[in-house]
Amino acid sequence: MTTITAAMVKELREKSGAGMMDCKKALGETNGDMEAAIDWLRAKGIAKADKKSGRTAAEGLIGITSAGTKAVVIEVNSETDFVARNDAFQELVRGFAKVAVDTDGTVDAINAATYPATGKSVSDSIKDAIGTIGENMTLRRAALLSVEDGVVSTYIHNAVADGLGKLGVLVALKSTGDKDALNAIGRQVAMHIAATNPLAIRSTEVDAAVAERERNVFIEQSRASGKPDNIIEKMVDGRMRKFFEEVALLSQSFVMNPDLTVEAAIKEAEKTVGAPIEVTGMARLLLGEGVEKEESDFAAEVAAVAKG
Repeated sequence: MTTITAAMVKELREKSGAGMMDCKKALGETNGDMEAAIDWLRAKGIAKADKKSGRTAAEGLIGITSAGTKAVVIEVNSETDFVARNDAFQELVRGFAKVAVDTDGTVDAINAATYPATGKSVSDSIKDAIGTIGENMTLRRAALLSVEDGVVSTYIHNAVADGLGKLGVLVALKSTGDKDALNAIGRQVAMHIAATNPLAIRSTEVDAAVAERERNVFIEQSRASGKPDNIIEKMVDGRMRKFFEEVALLSQSFVMNPDLTVEAAIKEAEKTVGAPIEVTGMARLLLGEGVEKEESDFAAEVAAVAKG
């Protein structure tokens, strides 16, 4: 039997938004499994699916670079936002993104590539920068998209400088049509992705494990109604159809025109582009996503310093 600690209850509360006692009970019911406890809370109607801890974050910058029919987005983390606002750090991220666009887009390949400004590898250049700036840094994530014919449109949200910000999106559009018009609709779709964070381009591409997890939660919620199994099955099927509509890019309501789905908006744009358009890829990197940032007691730190 797993011991349920106060730290575990606190973490679940921050992730789910549920009360302390509900979180303690959920962890007890699931033998301390954090993800299962979140699902238990959701099934009981106590927690929301998309509730995340507001304190989960990391500092640094997202960088984007385009080159012809390909583009790359990278995340470089630092310990503090102060360093992220430093010109030298911003130049590093911008330079690393330019290097990354000529690799296969993996972190290993980017780290091994030569950074022209130093003549060393990106990895060694980061180590040198750590020594100079005095703060730990890391190239954490990267994604590269390309098309044979078309464009890879980009969008930076909360930009702090050209090609640098807190959230970066790429969307690859395949088309033989006018590239300027294609990039215009591509940028709008990229902005939509920034706002909605779809799980997949099409409903058929949603991860099977994610879909199964949602179905199980819906089943538990529907059983609470007391209705017979055949009715519950229909209820769950309906909720799953709604789920796929909400998490798949092409079936979402387009943020620029909610009267249209993204798919319909792209179809409409084909008239201007002059050729069919196919979305072949997307990538969205939010700074610090999934990184636990250690919380500090500022008052205690000040008191400790005062005591010498």
